[in-house]
Amino acid sequence: MSDNKRFTAVILLLSLSLIWGTSFILIKQGLKIFSPDQVGALRVAAAVIFLLPMAFQHLKELKSSDYWKLFISGMLAVFIPAFLFAIAQTHLDSSLAGILNTLSPIWTMLIGAMFFSQRFRGWAVFGIIISFGGCIILAMARAGGGLGAFNVYALLIVLACACYGTNLNFLKFKVNYLQPMTIISVSLLLIAPLAYVYLFGFTDFTYKMANVEGAWKAFGFVIILALMSTAVANLLFYKLLKISSPLFASSVTYVMPIVSVMWGLIDGEVLLLGHFIGMALILGGVFLANRK
Repeated sequence: MSDNKRFTAVILLLSLSLIWGTSFILIKQGLKIFSPDQVGALRVAAAVIFLLPMAFQHLKELKSSDYWKLFISGMLAVFIPAFLFAIAQTHLDSSLAGILNTLSPIWTMLIGAMFFSQRFRGWAVFGIIISFGGCIILAMARAGGGLGAFNVYALLIVLACACYGTNLNFLKFKVNYLQPMTIISVSLLLIAPLAYVYLFGFTDFTYKMANVEGAWKAFGFVIILALMSTAVANLLFYKLLKISSPLFASSVTYVMPIVSVMWGLIDGEVLLLGHFIGMALILGGVFLANRK
């Protein structure tokens, strides 16, 4: 890699870490006014607007059989996780949500092995066990530094990570002939009607926007979340993959939780000893599972 490409790759990596690491505090701000289902639907509904021109431009590249594949990809990569993260963060700090999100590479390996004939390498099994052990400790950490009842809402983020892992394998083995921009923009276009119908037809979103103090501020936070974390970040990530190695691009996994923890601490969240132990085990497990 040339010096210019290396510098660009580092800038992209730091930008992605900042954007994705900030996602969780933005969800938290949106939840101050909106219900979790409204935050999830609004995130999807707003993200598609940014990529709408590109989606229509790339429709001509598709075969009829591609539409259902991209719909599934959109559900797994955006729609379902948007709701799961918002619901989870009603009972889970944003910093912890960011840490748990680092389980995505583990699920990518597991789904690949279970359904796509991929093989584990070396330390992978040990790393997977350590990561999920860290997840359990993180979900059980309580005030006073000890362990208490398991926070079941942590499982929603684990499920969201499973969706991400399934989608990555699905794209790799079923839709690898399409360009990244086609996949991102068209999948958003296909799932957006569900978000709009739900948001305006089944929630009191418009009433809150018109009558609840602070609604426009919360709306702004979710719009930033949608445009940056869902639309722009995906474009940056594929750019990073294009000019660097997958191993380098995957290092965003290790930097992102640092950003989410920093935002959480700034917002007054408290991390206990159990949280730090859980975070260390998760990141250590991911590192072992992905080492060559």
